[in-house]
Amino acid sequence: MAAHNELGRRGETIAKDYLVNLGYGILNMNWKYGRSEVDVIANQDGKLIFVEVKTRSSTDYGEPEDFVCSKKEKQLEWASAAYIEQRNHQGEIRFDIIAIVFENKDLYKINHIEDAFWPS
Repeated sequence: MAAHNELGRRGETIAKDYLVNLGYGILNMNWKYGRSEVDVIANQDGKLIFVEVKTRSSTDYGEPEDFVCSKKEKQLEWASAAYIEQRNHQGEIRFDIIAIVFENKDLYKINHIEDAFWPS
């Protein structure tokens, strides 16, 4: 596996553990629909939360959350609509970003952005 893929998977695991520690229920990891993938699908108080995880080894080219572009938002919207329909979810939903930056091999910072975007 390429180093950037390993970093991404490690970030997703950290994000999942972070959410669990906050009391979220994890419903799915790396849920795929067509060509779209949702990194983490969680719930909290009956609300479905679709989480995009962005992990970087530095901020030399910008913050990780800056790399969630409108195309990615559209893919998440499409996948989330399918998930909601399949599960017949009738409650609220939210789109979050969890940005992780590694300062070294074992030290990282997490930025959890709730309601990061609302696809059009």
